[in-house]
Amino acid sequence: MWQFVKPYVKSKKNDSRDAEAIAEAVTRPTMRFVPIKNVDQQDIQALHRVRERLIGERTALVHEVHGLLHAYGSVIPKGVAKFRQAVIGTLESGKDKLTPLSQEMFWKLVEEFAGLEKQLAYYQEKREALATTHPACQRLMTIPGIGPLTATALVAAVSDASAFKNGRQFAAWLGLVPRQHARGGKERLLGMSKRGDSYLRKLLIHGARATLRWVGRKTDQRSQWIRQLSERRGKNRTAVAVANKNARIVWALLTSPQVYEPAKS
Repeated sequence: MWQFVKPYVKSKKNDSRDAEAIAEAVTRPTMRFVPIKNVDQQDIQALHRVRERLIGERTALVHEVHGLLHAYGSVIPKGVAKFRQAVIGTLESGKDKLTPLSQEMFWKLVEEFAGLEKQLAYYQEKREALATTHPACQRLMTIPGIGPLTATALVAAVSDASAFKNGRQFAAWLGLVPRQHARGGKERLLGMSKRGDSYLRKLLIHGARATLRWVGRKTDQRSQWIRQLSERRGKNRTAVAVANKNARIVWALLTSPQVYEPAKS
């Protein structure tokens, strides 16, 4: 990243000085490098990139239909799941409010929505098939809060987990540790640093939020810790803490051929 090269730029920026600074930065013994992904990782990452694009297109389409129908006096509940259930019934019941041209337009948009759903289902099937056959994904999916989506994304993004000294470095790489601010010998811990891959961080936090739903019915040591932390610090901070813990466990499973075994109470 440019922030690691910038200190070695000797004067005003130009191509030759940038190249010289890069060559100088590469020789530093403490410089961090990005491992090269293999072809399998590129395939998995491509699946995730296509999925994200399709989800964005589907969300934009749902919002567009919401707004257009509202202009004709019809209202659909918010959310993709409710849209999926209600859009056809809303169009049929409100056809008296629509002109022939607008009816044709809305049915075309519904067909477009169905096509996006079909594409998403196809890529989900491919992703789940990869997760069930990849040894590292199978180990990662033994962690509560990590399913096929997060497991494949982690395997695609992390070429060599042993490049990190420990699990905390791995969590810091994902931006799941507090941001530090030191001044006058006093150190303050702020919110999340939010550095690194925002997509992986989002998946880990969403997975952590999912585990918060059923901790009240569990009695193991992990669930007790989550429940007590949630009572003290709230659900949002607890979700980040669980995501941080899961990231450290992910590092342990990627650096050694073992599965997650929860501690007994």
